[in-house]
Amino acid sequence: MVAAVRAGASLRSVARRFAVGLRTVQRWVDRAGDARLDRVDWSDRSRAPHRVRRTDPAVEIEVLELRRGLREESVLGEYGAAAIRGVLVERADPNVVVPSLRTIGRILERRGALDARRRIRRPAPPPGWYLPAVADRRVELDEIDVIEGLRLKGGFDFDVLTAISLHGGLCGAWQAPPVRWSVVVDALVDHWRVHGLPGYAQFDNDTRFAGSHGYTDFVSPVMRLCLGLGVTPVFAPPRETGFQAAIESFNGRWQAKLWSRVWVDDLAELQARSLAYVEASRHRSAARIEGAPTRAAFPTDWQFDRRTDQPGRIVYLRRTDDRGAARLLGRSFDVDRLWPHRLVRAEVDLGAGLIRFFALRRREPADQPLLREVAHRLGRPTRIRRLP
Repeated sequence: MVAAVRAGASLRSVARRFAVGLRTVQRWVDRAGDARLDRVDWSDRSRAPHRVRRTDPAVEIEVLELRRGLREESVLGEYGAAAIRGVLVERADPNVVVPSLRTIGRILERRGALDARRRIRRPAPPPGWYLPAVADRRVELDEIDVIEGLRLKGGFDFDVLTAISLHGGLCGAWQAPPVRWSVVVDALVDHWRVHGLPGYAQFDNDTRFAGSHGYTDFVSPVMRLCLGLGVTPVFAPPRETGFQAAIESFNGRWQAKLWSRVWVDDLAELQARSLAYVEASRHRSAARIEGAPTRAAFPTDWQFDRRTDQPGRIVYLRRTDDRGAARLLGRSFDVDRLWPHRLVRAEVDLGAGLIRFFALRRREPADQPLLREVAHRLGRPTRIRRLP
C-alpha cells in the first residue's frame, strides 16, 4: 500500500484496491514516513499509553486513613469520595494538587474500601412458576385475552379474542363485533376440540371472563365451561405485569404484523387473513408445539351447561393489602398479617368447600408454603352494596 501511494496513487484508490479503510492506508503511510520500505518497522505496536499517571501511594494511604476516620468520627456520618475530597481541600497546601472526585473513587475501588454491593442478577423464574404443575411442564396452560378498540373502514368497531399456549406457543385469534362471553365460549370449545384441553386456562379479570364484579360468589359462564371440561381457570392479579406476558406479546405481534400491514374492507376478509396468519404461526412453531406437554382429549359426548354447578378448582392470583388480606369472589379474606403486599395463590376447591392460600416469591419460585385454609362454600350470588 505504501509503495502504491509513493508511486503516485491516491490514498482512496489504494484503500479501494486493497479493500481496507482509508484510515488504515493513512496509518501505514505515516508509519513509513520517508524511510526505505525495507527499514520500516512493520510490526504491530501496543495501544497501551506510553506514560501511565499513577496516584502517589502516600496520597492513597492518606485517602484510606481519612475514610476510616470519617467513618468513625464524622458528625454527618458521611465518608464517601465527596467527604474525603472536602477534607483534603481544607487541609491542602496551595501548591499541592488535590485528587479529583473520580480519582478518589478509583482509589477506594482499587483498595476494596467501598461498602456498596453490586446488584445481584438472579435468574428469571420458569414460565408458569406460580403453578407448580405448569412450571414442571407436566401440564399446559393457555392464556386468553381480548384486543379491544379496533375499527374498520366506515366506523365498524370490533374486538379480537386471542389465545396462546405457554409452553407450545399454540395460538388462535377470533374477530367479533364485539367479543362477549358467548363468543369466548364458542371459540374456546372449537379451539380445544381440535387441539385438546390444557390443564389450566388463564385470564385477566375482565367481566367477560371473570363475570360481574358486583356480586359475591359469582361463577361466570366461561369459568363453568372450564370446570365442565376439567380445565382449571386461573385469574391473573390485577394491575400486575408479567403474568400475561405470552398473550400480550402475541397481541402485539398480531397487531404489528397483520392489522397494521393489511387494508381490508370488511370483517370477513380480515378473518380470512387472520386465519392465514395463525396457521403460518402454528407451522413455524410446530416443533415447539410438538414438544409441549400433552393436552387431554376433548370429550365426545360433552354439552355445555352454564346453570349446573361443576366440581373442580378456581385459582386466583392476588396481592394482599396492608393487613395481609386478599380479595376474591367479591369478598375479602384474611390470609396472614405477616404477608402484607405480597403475592398469593388462592385455590378455591369447590368440592371440599375450602380456599387454600399459598405464598408466592419470584426470588424463590419453588418455595410456595401454605399460609392458610379458609372454609368457604359458594352460595347464591349476592349483589354487593356500595356505599353512596
